[in-house]
Formats: sequence, structure tokens, C-alpha cells
Amino acid sequence: MMKAFVLALGAAALLTTPVLAAKPGTAAPDFTVKDVNGKDVKLSSFKGKTVVLDWANYQCPFDKMHYESGNIPALQAKYKARGVVWLTVQSSAPGKQGYHAPEDMKKENVRVKNAASFVLTDYDGKVARLYEAKTTPQIYVIDKTGVVKYNGAIDSIPSNKADSLPKATPLAANAIDAVLAGKAPTPAATPPYGCSIKFAD
Repeated sequence: MMKAFVLALGAAALLTTPVLAAKPGTAAPDFTVKDVNGKDVKLSSFKGKTVVLDWANYQCPFDKMHYESGNIPALQAKYKARGVVWLTVQSSAPGKQGYHAPEDMKKENVRVKNAASFVLTDYDGKVARLYEAKTTPQIYVIDKTGVVKYNGAIDSIPSNKADSLPKATPLAANAIDAVLAGKAPTPAATPPYGCSIKFAD
């Protein structure tokens, strides 16, 4: 009887142990969240296309540099032209750095020349927590079958200075290129850098 009880406890522990989300090689967790225009955007609706998730906070010095230097907008335009769906995810909670209500976020998108397919308002942080996203910027690349192929930094130099860009290895761009070519990115995961996502207290 005691043995059966212990085995049952062990089984329960296995069921309640959290599974790390969005690791390369695993299925991308599905979600539905509204964009800045109030439209529901469902990740699984893009199956058959390569998808990039880009966590953003335009007031974070690191993300600010990548947007205002034109680096991320150029990547968005380049890969959208190749059929990639680029989703910018805004997870700053109300009252936190980087938060803008949808109408103000539209103005911010214009200011930084965001060229994403959709800008998502993850203000409660559910999508960020689902993906275990940590920083802005942080990039995830999902292939046509819905499998995460890359998770991590946008490039190899953790700097908020634009003069670092020509010297950095473009990790995210290399990963997108590999996925578009039907290959596995190398590396498939890198430590992201930037500002912590500003969740609600």
C-alpha cells in the first residue's frame, strides 16, 4: 500500500513539474492575443510560414538602439519580403517602462519605423511567460511546421551602441536564413541580452 502511495506521489509530481517552453526542437506554444488594432492574432494560423517573435520595449536602451538605428526595421522588411511573418510582442505591463496603450503604441511604431507584420499587445505578460521570454530584445524563430528552431539574442555583442552592429555576428538573421533554407540554425539557442521584460508586480 505504501509503495503504491509513493508511486502515485511520484506520478503526480511528474504531472505538475513545469515543462520548459519554447526550447529549440519543441512545438511552439500556441496563443491568441490582440494586436494594436484590436484584431485577434493566433500563432497557429501562420502554420506553413516561418514566424519570428521579437520581444520589444522601445524605451529599453538595447532595444531602442536596434530599432532607432534601423537594424530591426531593416530585418523586418527584408524577411517579410521573403514570406516571413514577423510578430513584435509588447509585454510591458501598464505603468511599466515601455508600456503604451494601443493608440499610443501605434504612434511609437511609426516613430521607430517598426515594419512587423503585427504588433501584439501582451500587456498581461501571458505570452512572454508562455515562452519564458526574459529580455528585450529576444528573438524566437519558428519553422513552417510550428517548431521552435531558434531562441535567444539578436546578435553576438550585448551592447546598446550602434557602432557594435558591424562587428557583431547577426545570430537571429543567421537563424532565419537557416530556417528558410530548411536547415537547423547553429547555434539554436543563445543567451539573450537586453532589459528584463517589465511584468506587473
